[in-house]
Amino acid sequence: MSTQTNIENFSFKKYAWNQFKKDKIALVCLYLLFLLIAIALLAPFIANERPLYAEYKGYTLYPAFADQSRTDSIFKENGKLDEILQYDITDWRTLNFKKVIWAPIPYSPGGMDRYNRDYASPGGKQRFKDKEGKIIEAPKKFRHLLGTDGIGRDLASGLIHGTRISLMVGLVSMGIASLIGIFLGALAGFFGDNKLKMPRIKYHFTLIGLFFGFFYGFGQRKYALADGFSEGVLSGMVELLISTGIIILSVTIFRYLSRLIKINKLQEETYVPIDTFVSRGIELLNSIPRLLLIITITAVVERSIWIVMIIIGITGWTGIARFTRAELLRIRSLEFVQAAQSLGFSSARTIFKHALPNALAPVFVSIAFGIASAILIESGLSFLGIGVPDDIVTWGSLLNLGRQNLEAWWLIIYPGMAIFLTITIYNMIAEASRDALDPRLKS
Repeated sequence: MSTQTNIENFSFKKYAWNQFKKDKIALVCLYLLFLLIAIALLAPFIANERPLYAEYKGYTLYPAFADQSRTDSIFKENGKLDEILQYDITDWRTLNFKKVIWAPIPYSPGGMDRYNRDYASPGGKQRFKDKEGKIIEAPKKFRHLLGTDGIGRDLASGLIHGTRISLMVGLVSMGIASLIGIFLGALAGFFGDNKLKMPRIKYHFTLIGLFFGFFYGFGQRKYALADGFSEGVLSGMVELLISTGIIILSVTIFRYLSRLIKINKLQEETYVPIDTFVSRGIELLNSIPRLLLIITITAVVERSIWIVMIIIGITGWTGIARFTRAELLRIRSLEFVQAAQSLGFSSARTIFKHALPNALAPVFVSIAFGIASAILIESGLSFLGIGVPDDIVTWGSLLNLGRQNLEAWWLIIYPGMAIFLTITIYNMIAEASRDALDPRLKS
């Protein structure tokens, strides 16, 4: 009786979590990942050259929480204009505050400290201009804890804000890759090469529609796409949606034209080899060096962090598609999928409501590994000075600064450690998740 009760109360989620917790290193990595996420979310308040709170000439200010383009007019008691604070150019450290609360790191990633240029080392001499205009030894509060680069930018601030960029690159790019990979892998695994039938004329016209759709949607509109992303991410996404709409419209038109042809031989049904198409597409994309493909694409369009994320996502779906395909090949023969089909459910409902939710466990592991890979690719591109604009601080761009002056060891050690630790965290979590979700794979 107790055994039957335990079976009924069994929860795979609780079982997987208990198995995951047994790997103490992975559990510590999970907590470190939560810490990185907190740092990324709170980066503007952890590292900022503007105070979090200040009392100045009778005014209460919250500069770190305000927009950078804000301007405040400070008036004297008689109503005359005393001073104008322009938030983007004001040197807040020289103001005589009545009360002030600074961020833990009182520097912004793009701010240049002209008194500590030429690679100020973390433990070396650092200068500071006080409120009286004198150049003195930097007080403890305003020291650059991890040093500066050649133009006086604070390294610690760059690392803090670079955390947000790295995590965002991993999540957004793998989100795009997951949508493509899960969709194509599910279709390939469920239908295979001999489960989806279509009239022969409709099948061939669909392929022709896809060819012309891609030709006009992306081939003829490549300059429109490049110009759109040059103007901004929103304009680029609009142009991308237009190209996608052209593909859908082309396929729809050709499928409609296929109905007008009433030749009996061409109306015979034939199998659609979806699995072959997806598998050959995976092999084709994997045969091209991924980094070389990304560099080629980024050379066509204007440099943007969003474009880099989209490119990494579009080129990184193959592993997810293979895992999804393999799981659907296994699940489609199980009883609950056959029961759904026998009840007359549509193929879309059977795939996405019944089969796919039971196939995502190993896919999540692949996504976790993919996030680490995406962060490494973005860091490599930034290190090479490709893709990411110069005004965006990333761990790879900080590492690139160390290449310009090998004596500035702090520009090599600290960004390199940040990249190494983040990738290790994701890999350890992914390996522990793989063992917890599928104990058969545990070595």
